[in-house]
Amino acid sequence: MSLIEAIILGIVQGLTEFLPVSSSGHIELVKAIQNTNVEEDLLFTVFLHLATALSTIVVFRKDILDLLKGVLKFQLNDETKFTGFIILSMIPAALVGLLWKDEIETLFDRNVVLVGAMLLITGVLLYISDRVTDNKDKPLNPVIAGIMGLVQAFAILPGVSRSGSTIVTGVLLGVSREKAARFSFLMVLPLIIGVAAKSLKEFMELPAAQTANTPIFEMSMGFIAAFISGLFAIRWMIKLVEKSQLKWFAFYCFIVGISALVYSFV
Repeated sequence: MSLIEAIILGIVQGLTEFLPVSSSGHIELVKAIQNTNVEEDLLFTVFLHLATALSTIVVFRKDILDLLKGVLKFQLNDETKFTGFIILSMIPAALVGLLWKDEIETLFDRNVVLVGAMLLITGVLLYISDRVTDNKDKPLNPVIAGIMGLVQAFAILPGVSRSGSTIVTGVLLGVSREKAARFSFLMVLPLIIGVAAKSLKEFMELPAAQTANTPIFEMSMGFIAAFISGLFAIRWMIKLVEKSQLKWFAFYCFIVGISALVYSFV
């Protein structure tokens, strides 16, 4: 992996992890074009996910600190309830990741056709979302958190935007756009850290001969690129959600999805 490739992958991960265009789908497309190898993919996954987790923590540091303070009071307060909703929303994606993630990765690994098709589905969801009138402000509850969690599990498919699909689901269920976006970003943080830990474990189990020449410097630069672009993407995404401007990303998904399909058949 060259320095330029690492930085490109870092920027792609940082932007697409939070913008509603599917980070996993874009990573698969870039991997297909650059033809990176499996051993480097494992450790680089750790770097990229830790970078995006760090950018989430930085942007939502006040929210996270408030949640921790509320939970440590050991009382049934708003912070404890919100934390419980996050845990509940994690269960579907965690189960899918543990039981079928390898099969999904094998199915979609550099599979440009399927990724392109999923991006078209994401585009449709985003286009519909801007048509929804945001005139309700239901509080989060276990049912809404559970449904958003199920959608997050479906978004494990490369090409399906996790942030886009979960935010759209929350708005459709009556949650305000601001609350849906906030919950969407916070609910994925434990999963991002979990994926990084799992990938690190898999990397450590590889034979030493396969990991001896790991390009740590290049991956570190990719980490920095993912972190900086992630900070930008989160703040931009929140503003776009509040202003109902996701349709522009729908058009983008249509263009990339169609381009991916054309690329696969040329």
